[in-house]
Amino acid sequence: MPVLSEGDLALIHALQLRPRASWTELGRTLGVDAVTAARRFRQLTERGEAWVGVSPGPTLLHRLCVAFAEIDCAAGAADAVAGALRGHPHAVTIERTADTHRLLATVVTADIAAMARYTLDVLSAVPGIAAVRTRIVTHMFAEGGQWQIDALDREQRSLLRTPPGGGETGRGTGSEEITSRDRTLLSLLHHDGRASFQTLAEALGTTAFTVRRRLDRLTRLGLVRFRCDFARPLGGWPVAVTFWATAPVRELPAVGHALVRLPEVRNCAAVTGEHNLVVQATLHSVSDVPRLEIRLCDVHPGLVVTDRTMTLRHDKLLGRVLDPRGRSLGVVPPDVWCEPGTSAPAP
Repeated sequence: MPVLSEGDLALIHALQLRPRASWTELGRTLGVDAVTAARRFRQLTERGEAWVGVSPGPTLLHRLCVAFAEIDCAAGAADAVAGALRGHPHAVTIERTADTHRLLATVVTADIAAMARYTLDVLSAVPGIAAVRTRIVTHMFAEGGQWQIDALDREQRSLLRTPPGGGETGRGTGSEEITSRDRTLLSLLHHDGRASFQTLAEALGTTAFTVRRRLDRLTRLGLVRFRCDFARPLGGWPVAVTFWATAPVRELPAVGHALVRLPEVRNCAAVTGEHNLVVQATLHSVSDVPRLEIRLCDVHPGLVVTDRTMTLRHDKLLGRVLDPRGRSLGVVPPDVWCEPGTSAPAP
């Protein structure tokens, strides 16, 4: 049974649309005052049931090296391996699958050389890991920060769809890089994506104006995206599934862009290996899995789902360490630029 109320889910959906909107804007959309909206979200965050953080924007995803790593563990070692990987900044998401000896990790590094060092050297040295199969992402059609629930009506969504004074951010054309100061800023935002400019400025030893200007630029260039996540099992989305599929190579871009329009799809990427497409979805029930698989295959006659992996538990979600019910226990900021095998610097 879902634990989060309809009011909680409406607030979460509003924050998925505008993660840093003012409480006045959010309250007006939800029909409550700003103090009530702020208090409700504070209660959710204190219980670990919802949080706002950051994720790579489309421009940055294009520059980084992303992979899905299937990790086979020795008998009885999966729990210990998952515990070890939770502290790795490059293993940004860790899923415990229905195959009790296998983990599925989403790995992100600065480049392909760092990916090699992490998957070939760091993971091989973790006690209990028997084998690693790494599928490199060649194109990300959609990532988890874009996935949204459906708790607001059309009018409410329209009020929050476009930020005042600007449109949606997209992929930038500049060559601007993430600096060491940016990495510290992002680490702070992983802990609290709604932290005020003044709070961030004090931690960085600079001015609120400087922080705001830099964040505006990072989001406008598509380097950073804010996102609101929540304990999905408590909200009525307890089922996560990964489909491994094969599509005709020439049709792969069209198939990928079509699949991301399905509301259940959380991640969709072209990958290397025996399957050239991976699709991850969040669902209400196990019975939704075959229905979604049929819908996936209906997108294109040449698409073949070759395997499906059920996730029984998320141990980590984009740096958030989770309990068995999906609640946040803490943060390991995914500083994907640090050298594999080292810890991310504390903010």
